[in-house]
Amino acid sequence: MHDLEAAILARHSTRLFRPNKPVPRQLVDEALELAIHAPSNSNVQPWQVVFTTGPARDRLVKALLAEAQATDPQIPPLPAQFEHYRRDVGKLVYGAMGIARADVAARRLAVLRNWEFFGAPLAGVVCMHRELGHADSLGVGMFLQTFLLALTARGLDSCVQVSIAGYPEIVREQLGISDDMRIMCGVAVGYGVTDFPANTVRSPRNPVSDNVSYLED
Repeated sequence: MHDLEAAILARHSTRLFRPNKPVPRQLVDEALELAIHAPSNSNVQPWQVVFTTGPARDRLVKALLAEAQATDPQIPPLPAQFEHYRRDVGKLVYGAMGIARADVAARRLAVLRNWEFFGAPLAGVVCMHRELGHADSLGVGMFLQTFLLALTARGLDSCVQVSIAGYPEIVREQLGISDDMRIMCGVAVGYGVTDFPANTVRSPRNPVSDNVSYLED
């Protein structure tokens, strides 16, 4: 039905969506029906996703923005040897938008868009049971990647957002997610604004040889 390689290459993080263009529920359901075929440890199928749209989404965004303007998100810092990846992608994204590093106000406004789900009309929160561990989080990741590719193949844009997990209490309160669940990330789904500069950014990838090795002897 769709070309897998094309979907893999086309998928990218969209950072501004068309808020008034609804996401067809049928397309999301089709993508989910494919994503549930992702592998998982002992077939636990550890993924749990809560989607919100309309007034419920707006209430979540309002609460997240209020918290983001008052406190810093609970996002663990990267180890020193990996910090440059975050700096490098930030430089690409902000540079595309013409925001200088010294322009604190403009950077702050851009950062706050994270908790608006970048304007996406469909906002998802990905969770996993607290008693599950690292092996099971791999299953969540494989489910999520499969879901994103299926969305891409259907003409939908998306962005996975670790920032949403930075305010877990707000998310729990707004969406009724129990304490048994660990908030893993958010996912914004919709139709991207095609002429928004940051939506043209494609983060570079390491050469395969930097991350993969073969032992034969």
